[in-house]
Amino acid sequence: MNAIAEPSAILKAWLPFKELIGSATAVRTAADYDKAIAYIDELLNEVGDDEAHPLAEVLDLIATQVKAYEDEHVEIPDAAPREVLRFLMEQQNLTQADLDDCAPQNRISEILSGKRVISKDVAKRLAKRFHVHADIFL
Repeated sequence: MNAIAEPSAILKAWLPFKELIGSATAVRTAADYDKAIAYIDELLNEVGDDEAHPLAEVLDLIATQVKAYEDEHVEIPDAAPREVLRFLMEQQNLTQADLDDCAPQNRISEILSGKRVISKDVAKRLAKRFHVHADIFL
């Protein structure tokens, strides 16, 4: 069993980390939220799907803060999955091409136009991208 670190040791590690990423550790305002989303995007570019990556836990920490903020401040409409996707894209000023990490642009276009439903695999990738539950896309 690992020993529990003393608060002074935690503080010594925490302060430089907090100074480096600032308010992304506790998302309380829209500005904090925007900064945290920017960090999430950067970390996703670095970490990708590698859950063993050393920064994956930092990504999880920030994503948890973003989710808590969204649960309280961002209302996701009760709508068809494609409309939820459209809403989230508009909220983050994203184009179909910006979602190439989730599905090819033509597939996103077909989803948004109602020609195709969102598959489970695409729903999982969209959920990870937008930090929401996959079931809102199904």
